[in-house]
Amino acid sequence: MSHIKKFAVIGNPIEQSRSPELHQAFAKKENISLTYDKIYAEKSEFKSMVYDFFTHHGVGMNVTVPFKEDAFALCDVLSDRAQAAKAVNTLWSKDGLIYGDNTDGQGLVDAIHALGWPLAHAKILILGAGGATRGVVLPLAQAGATQIVIANRTYARAAQLVCDLKALITPSTILTACPIDQISGQYDLVINATSASLSGDTLTLPKDLQFNYAYEMAYGKASSFLTHAQQRGIAYSDGFGMLVGQAIVSFEIWNGCKPKLTDFLDLK
Repeated sequence: MSHIKKFAVIGNPIEQSRSPELHQAFAKKENISLTYDKIYAEKSEFKSMVYDFFTHHGVGMNVTVPFKEDAFALCDVLSDRAQAAKAVNTLWSKDGLIYGDNTDGQGLVDAIHALGWPLAHAKILILGAGGATRGVVLPLAQAGATQIVIANRTYARAAQLVCDLKALITPSTILTACPIDQISGQYDLVINATSASLSGDTLTLPKDLQFNYAYEMAYGKASSFLTHAQQRGIAYSDGFGMLVGQAIVSFEIWNGCKPKLTDFLDLK
């Protein structure tokens, strides 16, 4: 049985996780034998459960809410993406060390590419300045975005995020902050990284804001942001592709092969 690779996702709550279903689907496509379990953990148990998993021959572990920052603190070696995000959703062990990456941003980039939307030379507006935004700025810059504006209700938070991330991205991407009630102008892509769709709040966008594509990071919930885009005839997508995309990047890190994202969008 040693040829069957052991994986898991850890979180609290954990029942809602689609990760086992996604990774089993990838494994079937790539002809890899694996098990993928859900692990429920209390805050106080997180660290010991991660160590226990790898001690007992676990190959890779995904990390979901609320443990991504804890995972970041636990790692011995961090990828550039994880350092930019200050959060880790993908763990693996090598030579007694625990490695961490954040695949959320690359998952978003891959999902947008799968839609056929351009990112090279794009002008992008991101709504919200929380952890979700922090995790995607570096991969969007690496994908060739020339301008990224972070808009947030609390301007100071957006400005701080810009300050934190500026040193990590190349000078060819201009990164700036803006109060959310002052956004205007023309953008190629607007990404909603606020919790509005999760909380059921209405996100109001100014009429003079022009954009070609709308991406909602959340999925499976009603979204005033996507309704706005739909009413204006703007191309839009929810975040299911990003969910699949980030899982594929984790799978690739662990197994050395990358399934095609568009093969799995029907799992929605």
